[in-house]
Amino acid sequence: MRIRHRSVLPLLATSVLLTAAAPPPDARVTLLDAMAEELQRNHQQLKLQNHEPPYFISYQVKDVDQSVVVARYGSLFLDDTYHHRKLYVDTRVGSYEFDNSGPDEYAYYLGSGPGSSYVVNKDGPLDDSPLALRTALWLATDEKYKASLSQLLKKKGENVYAVEDPKRPPSFSQEKPVRSVQPPLAFPFDHDRWARVAREVSARFTAHPELFDSEVRITADKVKRLFVSTEGSRIVSEEVMYGLHVSAVTRADDGQLLTDSRNYYAPTEAGLPDDKTLAVAATRVIEELLALRKAPAIDPYTGPAILAPEAAGVLFHEAVGHRLEGDRQDGEGEGKTFRGQVGKPVLPTFLSIVDDPTVRSLQGEPLNGFYEYDEEGVKGQRTVLVDKGVLKNYLLSRRPVEGFLQSNGHGRSQGTAKPVARMANLIVESTKQVDDGELKRRLIAEAKRQGKPYGLLIRDITGGNTNTSSYGYQAFKGVPRMVFRVDVKTGEETLVRGVEIVGTPLSAVNRILATGRKPGIFNGFCGAESGNVPVSTVAPALLLQEIELQRTQEGKDRPPLLPRPLENGTASGEVK
Repeated sequence: MRIRHRSVLPLLATSVLLTAAAPPPDARVTLLDAMAEELQRNHQQLKLQNHEPPYFISYQVKDVDQSVVVARYGSLFLDDTYHHRKLYVDTRVGSYEFDNSGPDEYAYYLGSGPGSSYVVNKDGPLDDSPLALRTALWLATDEKYKASLSQLLKKKGENVYAVEDPKRPPSFSQEKPVRSVQPPLAFPFDHDRWARVAREVSARFTAHPELFDSEVRITADKVKRLFVSTEGSRIVSEEVMYGLHVSAVTRADDGQLLTDSRNYYAPTEAGLPDDKTLAVAATRVIEELLALRKAPAIDPYTGPAILAPEAAGVLFHEAVGHRLEGDRQDGEGEGKTFRGQVGKPVLPTFLSIVDDPTVRSLQGEPLNGFYEYDEEGVKGQRTVLVDKGVLKNYLLSRRPVEGFLQSNGHGRSQGTAKPVARMANLIVESTKQVDDGELKRRLIAEAKRQGKPYGLLIRDITGGNTNTSSYGYQAFKGVPRMVFRVDVKTGEETLVRGVEIVGTPLSAVNRILATGRKPGIFNGFCGAESGNVPVSTVAPALLLQEIELQRTQEGKDRPPLLPRPLENGTASGEVK
């Protein structure tokens, strides 16, 4: 027995050692190697006779896994999973100083240039075939090179008529190569649990026929990104995001459409709210919509207002953040609100703004705008935009701006869209802080000074939009959800409805009188030229000397004519 015991132990130990010494190859790195090989081949050999070869090429593959569960009326309406890989090829002709890039580049790439009768598919293989991936990249590179070369020739022709600008920045920034392979991220999704949660939460709304529609949507997304460039960058990164959205719809008696929602985001499944939190959230949505149905519609208003932290964040995102994106400082179609203002005051002296994609969370809450490397292979960097009211910098992609020749890691895009400078985590800081009670007292005092019967308190907001083009007014809009009228005599708060925030950016932000002490976080997605990207804003409450609210679009539609069906038959009721 002793001999057998001694003979078995060495065999077991040897087996363990062999397994530990030979981990399976990382499929991501295998594909990255294939991308690098095809990149080198095209960079060395791709050239149309009598024309310039590409001076820069980069390849990006985004592998997306998504699960989504949607419930309405206590039943599943969508239960699906999706997996795809998409390619993005950037092929630049000319030089860093002057290349093919420009506003018309988008049209050329989408249509593959004039005279082309075929648009190359930008899908990547799902089965990890290096040869299939190289083939797809080869064809996409050929298409992009021809389009880029055509655009460069057009750009040179246009320069014959244009006045030379001695301050014109280079076309593309030169950046140090980056090598990074991030470890894989876990991506669990308890389908049965979330299907049950979606059914149960959505069923809560069926007891309230006034809320004629509602939805519970749960999503899980994992994006694996592979990036290589002729500068030597090799990046493998992964991002995971879970989302949970509870929404409902009703109409007021005058026909106005009213919506309300709760939205949650988390980088882990465990970070999503539990059943109890969701039950409370659904109850709050129901209560708020029922209250809004009874609330009076307010007339257009100009006067003082308090914006709660989330609403304040949306104001800064729309009125300031978009106008500090570097790509908007050039081009005939842009309003260029802050161009040439570096070193000059643009905000009250007690306000500072930074954008920091390196911050994962704040106050224990994850921030949507976190990432390590942007879509152009540049590390995300904390960027001071405004310091004590003075403009210091812009959000920069690899498209330089006069005076700022390097990217600060803000070139972002969704899917295979061309990256442009975008916000990440926009953080507003203040040195003129007061507590909530004092902020309300100052609101009432300012309303009295202006001869107003009330001030406004905007507690919640659904989002906003802005126009930065030179072809329209420089304006922004916010869509508040919970607006309260604050009586200057009694301080009583009354819920009202039917208005949206409008204004011009510089006028609005320079009318801030003070801020609250506690910052709030608004997580969401921002849509612009390069698609929808996850963003966050962090801001304290604001007291504005003046804000303008206009009427929302007035709906006059009737609610559903018949009552909702009941479990055991059809409900009775009169047609209205």
